[in-house]
Amino acid sequence: MKTKSSAKVSAKWIPIFSICFFFLGMMFTNRFLGHLESDNQLITQRRRDQELQIIAEDCNSEKKKAGDQDKSVINEVKLDKSISILQTELSVSRRAMERGRMNRSSEMSNDGTLRKKAFVVIGINTAFSSRKRRDSLRDTWMPQGEQLRRLEQEKGIVVRFMIGHSATSNSILDRALDSEESLHNDFLRLDHIEGYHQLSAKTKIFFMTAVAKWDADFYVKVDDDVHVNLGTLAANLARHRSKPRVYIGCMKSGPVLAQKNVKYHEPEYWKFGEDGNKYFRHATGQIYAISKDLATYISINQPILHKYANEDVSLGSWFIGLEIEHVDDRSMCCGTPPECELKAQAGNVCVASFDWSCSGICKSVEKMKFVHERCGEGEEALWNASLRCKLMPVSASFVFDTWLLIVSVVEFSRCYAVVEFFFRSWQGGCLYKLLVECDFGVEEASFDDHIFNSVE
Repeated sequence: MKTKSSAKVSAKWIPIFSICFFFLGMMFTNRFLGHLESDNQLITQRRRDQELQIIAEDCNSEKKKAGDQDKSVINEVKLDKSISILQTELSVSRRAMERGRMNRSSEMSNDGTLRKKAFVVIGINTAFSSRKRRDSLRDTWMPQGEQLRRLEQEKGIVVRFMIGHSATSNSILDRALDSEESLHNDFLRLDHIEGYHQLSAKTKIFFMTAVAKWDADFYVKVDDDVHVNLGTLAANLARHRSKPRVYIGCMKSGPVLAQKNVKYHEPEYWKFGEDGNKYFRHATGQIYAISKDLATYISINQPILHKYANEDVSLGSWFIGLEIEHVDDRSMCCGTPPECELKAQAGNVCVASFDWSCSGICKSVEKMKFVHERCGEGEEALWNASLRCKLMPVSASFVFDTWLLIVSVVEFSRCYAVVEFFFRSWQGGCLYKLLVECDFGVEEASFDDHIFNSVE
């Protein structure tokens, strides 16, 4: 009995053992949890390292892609530049070749014949009933026969009466005009039905016909009741040869007449604003001149050019919006004697003379010879008028620098090209031209007859 009782644990030790086991359990638990936490930290660290590595690889790949993209962008820019250069060179060569074709085609008329070169083509507006007016001009300022042909050949001045045909085919009027033409050979026949209210249409057809027949620097329209000094006219025009688009005449801005049954009534008066307004600035219709580019513009666009009641207003309206120079030349609208006579005596010979009150010379058939005697320039003035250029001294450095500029352009084009350079004299008027032709590396320089020249 004592042995059994001695093997029993005292109740006092039970709390002590419980506390000891509690602490042992705590120690074991902390160590186990520490291992778990360390394992978890290792796993987390490894995961972070893997993620960082993935991110780094992604960044490297993005950088590589960005670098590749930068390289590709640079390559694209280089390629674009190369393409741009090639396109520029191709454009230069195309323009040159097209210009060559246009130059060749511009030398041909509508019927396939070569267009004649001229300095100025002068169209004298006339009608079937104006035979006496025409004869008055033939007897005064308009050369006839061999003199007319000589004027055209030596001076490049073409003078023709311009007229259309009657409404009836092969009428008496047409046959009478055919007979007159066979006698004088000084008409330009137009594909146009004659009529006073068709002057705007006639003007368009005149320029279209003249451009198709002659390659001229200037085209002039004049009425058959106006006195003209051809030599003075040609000399004045020569001062403007270097201007590509020029409109020359006595510029005016008259009132827009809305009242019916009055001369120069404007049916489309409402287009010009309120009552009492004036027309835009335009050359008076008795005589005016336009340069080649403007005549060509009219010829090309004539189907869509609007016609107003007054021919001079129509012409002025066609040039609105274009980059042109209006030249107000008051010598083209002198009055009849004594005005034009006094100016001639003072050395300022008028280009044209007429009476404003009659929109031409009043009773021109009877008075034309009188005006010509008092205000004419003299027969020798026409033949002595210089329309060409004279030699002007130019420094060697100017020529050398110009040649280098030409060669650089030709080398850039690397293909067929025609390069033209234009220089203007300080004294005004003459057009200088350097022509260089490059045909697949073979460079040839040719200069026109009047290089480095100025107007006499």
